[in-house]
Amino acid sequence: MSTVENVLLSGIVGSTAYGLAHAGSDVDRLGLFAAPTVELHGLRRPKESHVTTAPDRTLHEAAKWCRLALSCNPTATELVWLPDELYEVRTPLGDELMAVRTSFLSAGRVRDAYLGYAVQQFRRLQGRGEGEDAPGRRARTAKHARHLKRLCAQGLELYTTGRLTLRVDDPQEFHDFGERVAADPTAAQPLLDRYRAAFEEARTALPDAPDEGPAEAWLHRVRAHFFTPCPDGTGPRGRSAGQQFW
Repeated sequence: MSTVENVLLSGIVGSTAYGLAHAGSDVDRLGLFAAPTVELHGLRRPKESHVTTAPDRTLHEAAKWCRLALSCNPTATELVWLPDELYEVRTPLGDELMAVRTSFLSAGRVRDAYLGYAVQQFRRLQGRGEGEDAPGRRARTAKHARHLKRLCAQGLELYTTGRLTLRVDDPQEFHDFGERVAADPTAAQPLLDRYRAAFEEARTALPDAPDEGPAEAWLHRVRAHFFTPCPDGTGPRGRSAGQQFW
C-alpha cells in the first residue's frame, strides 16, 4: 500500500461502522489528506484521490473532501460522524473539521443525496446481477437492499435532526430485509415509497443552503499549515520575500 503524506483524518467506514458486517466482510477505510500547499501552484494539480484495494482505502485531498461533503455525499459525510473508536488517524486539524461538520449540511442536498443513492441501490436490485451464479446474485441483491434501507433511515434522521447515527439500532432487521428482497426485489419498492413520503411530510432541522464559511476558513488554515517556503527564500510565485512587482 502506497504511503500518503499529511493524512488529517481517517477511519473505518462502511459495514463495520453500520454494524452490518459479517464474517468475510471487507474492511473499508476512508480519510482525507492535505497536499503540500506549494504543489497547488504548479502547472499540474496534485492527485485529488488515492484509492487502493486489499486493503480497501480511499483518501481524498482536503478540498475535494469539502466539495463532496458540501454536496452531502453520504460516503464522504460519514467520515466526520464515526464513533470515536473507529478513527485510526485524528489530528488537531481533523478535530477542527469535525467541530464544524454541521455547517456542511443543507436540507435539499441531504434529501437528494441520500434518496438518490437509495434509488441507485433499487435500480441495482432490479438488475439482479445478471451473469452471476445464483448464490452470488442473491448475496449481492441482499447487500444492495440493506444499503437502500440504511440510506433511507440515515438520510431521514439527518434531515429531521441535523445529526447522523451510523450504527443501526437493529442489524438483524436490515439483514432480514435484505433476504426478503433477495427473494423478491419488488419487496423494496414499498420501503422506498414510504421514505419518499416521509421526506415530503417531515419538518427539516437543516438550512436551505450549507454555510461554506467554516469550510473555507478551515482550508485556509490547512494551506497555511502545509506551506513551506522554497529553500532560496522565494515564495510560491518565485519572488524574494518583501519584493513587489507592480
